[in-house]
Amino acid sequence: MKYLAASIALALGLPNFVFAHEGTEQKDKIESIEVVGRQVVLSPDNISSSQGVVSQQEFELRPLSRTGDILEFVPGMVVTQHSGSGKANQYFLRGFNLDHGTDFATSIDGMPVNMVTHGHGQGYTDLNFIIPETIATMTYKKGGYYGEVGDFSGAGSGEFVTVNQAKSQVEATLGDDQYQRFLAIYSGKVSQDSTLVTAAEHQKFAGPWTDVDEDTQKTNFFAKLTSQLTDSQLDISFMYYDNSWNSADQIPSRAVTSGLIDKYGSIDTSVGGQSERVSLNLAWQNDHISFNQYWIRSELNLWSNFTYFLDDPVNGDQFEQVDKRDIFGGNLSYTEQFNLFGFASEQTFGAQWRFDDIDEVGLYHTKQRQRLGVTRSDKVKQSSISAYWKNKLAWTDRLTSHFAVRYDNHDFEVTDLAGVNRFGYDLSANSGSNSDDLWSFKTSLNFQQSEHFNWHIAIGQGFHSNDARGTSISIDPQSGEAIDKVDPLVRSLGWEAGFSGFLLPEQLSGWHVSAALWALELDSELLFVGDAGNTEVSDASERQGFELTSYYQINPNWQFDFEYAYTDARYQASNDYVPGAIKHVAQTGITAKTEQGWFGSLRVRYFGKRPLEEQGEVNADASTTLNMRLGYETERWQYHLDLINLTNSSARDIEYFYPSRLTDEADEGIEDIHYHPALPFSARLSVSYKF
Repeated sequence: MKYLAASIALALGLPNFVFAHEGTEQKDKIESIEVVGRQVVLSPDNISSSQGVVSQQEFELRPLSRTGDILEFVPGMVVTQHSGSGKANQYFLRGFNLDHGTDFATSIDGMPVNMVTHGHGQGYTDLNFIIPETIATMTYKKGGYYGEVGDFSGAGSGEFVTVNQAKSQVEATLGDDQYQRFLAIYSGKVSQDSTLVTAAEHQKFAGPWTDVDEDTQKTNFFAKLTSQLTDSQLDISFMYYDNSWNSADQIPSRAVTSGLIDKYGSIDTSVGGQSERVSLNLAWQNDHISFNQYWIRSELNLWSNFTYFLDDPVNGDQFEQVDKRDIFGGNLSYTEQFNLFGFASEQTFGAQWRFDDIDEVGLYHTKQRQRLGVTRSDKVKQSSISAYWKNKLAWTDRLTSHFAVRYDNHDFEVTDLAGVNRFGYDLSANSGSNSDDLWSFKTSLNFQQSEHFNWHIAIGQGFHSNDARGTSISIDPQSGEAIDKVDPLVRSLGWEAGFSGFLLPEQLSGWHVSAALWALELDSELLFVGDAGNTEVSDASERQGFELTSYYQINPNWQFDFEYAYTDARYQASNDYVPGAIKHVAQTGITAKTEQGWFGSLRVRYFGKRPLEEQGEVNADASTTLNMRLGYETERWQYHLDLINLTNSSARDIEYFYPSRLTDEADEGIEDIHYHPALPFSARLSVSYKF
């Protein structure tokens, strides 16, 4: 088997990772043979056909218009933006408008990225602090079948792992709309057994907007010290991120149609934000134990205006969202292989803990970024403790089962800081505490039909937490009316069946195909609405779909890929549509890297129509965008040209349907589609020198 794995890897031009235990040890240990790279993983360790690994080499070959685009390497994922480039992206996957991450758990080196009880929205996932060149791999796992993944796990998860060593280089990028990016990476030995990697990035961007200078000023710094000890590895890493920007927010269609503004114009030109993130992470691992402990400091001030003059005809509806917190947490796992009644088995015991000490999570009414009054402001302490057990059992040489049980406990403590708010309501009754816990069970079967083809079936429970403020709320901060509390933890249940493997293996063609039928039920889509300062109640929902992913290695230098995802998302009680759920998503592209130094890729993304309200009478338009990278490298120098939106498509990044009011309109406003245009055609040229 291992020789076939090596042959496939060679045919694909991929690294070959083979982990096998032979001889007398074979009966006590599970053979694990993996082919890793270009999103292909064949292994008994796989729980579903909807998981994979993306290598750093893949990141290098595709153009990224923004950092968040790295999540589009997850098949079926769409990444968009509806505001300035310093704000977290919008994410769409498996019938979820994830907004900024509610049902997709994201982490980096064991540190969570999702923010609980966040000023802008539950699960806020801002990837702007990541320097893409420092990512070694991204592992994605769709569905809730994985014992080590807890909160925000309904649609799946993505885990970034940073590099332990890198090529030292400096790089400069210049592009349209005053785009500038400067990067420096240094990697070297600090002792015989220790390596230090440092990276610094600075980015500027004015944007294509006709009445807003985005004035993005983003600075990132990364440092990681890796020490090889006698029988283990110690990593100490530090990250720093600082950003400020002006936003061209979503705009009403009627304002463009009437000629009030053009499609790159704005209604409120004074919105924007500033954000900062600092983290320190210590990680240690050996053959059996993995441990990390982290500290994160995160701050955000975000000014937005989505309804313009609907609520306040005089001052406008601009608001500021505030979030300032420290996060402390860690992970511990122990893995052991053993013989169970003559069957090879492996079990993992794990524990996770997290404490968010939120100095303030607030919502203010503002004009020109100046505060006019407080809608709501709170101090929050939120903690979670989790434990899980996973077991992998090889029943035969071909059949492997996985079973996991997980326990999660969450505690919430909310203290009102506003007192009497701008509407004259005393919000002190919104202070309070709550707690909730749940058990989750997950299981799957992996059947190896042959050495190059696997079948999977999986079922599992997941969940997402709700905003702590919703678990203690008594008074609506805008109406003063009594309001119901939300459930702290919301259960999901999903299953899928599929396959993953190489077709035509006798030709060693490198044609890999995976497919899955899946379904997901969510008990309730109750979410705290940060834009309004209260909770929004919706019904239980059900999603089902089909996904197909295919990669074909044309020859050692050229690869073709195709990804397609179909989803139907409905509320269970009414059978109404879930707004924002995309029915069809497709991506395809061709990638090349030649021995002569040329490399590049050409990619097409289709983002299908989606309902903007429950009856499906108003829909967002479908969009198609084309991006390209063309590059050439020598031993020291590299040049590449990125062409974003190559056809200058009028695609829209995001669309919503809701009422808003312009200055000359009736008090009740007008329901309209509000959208944010995708970036027009732009070119970016990068030059780097390696040393």
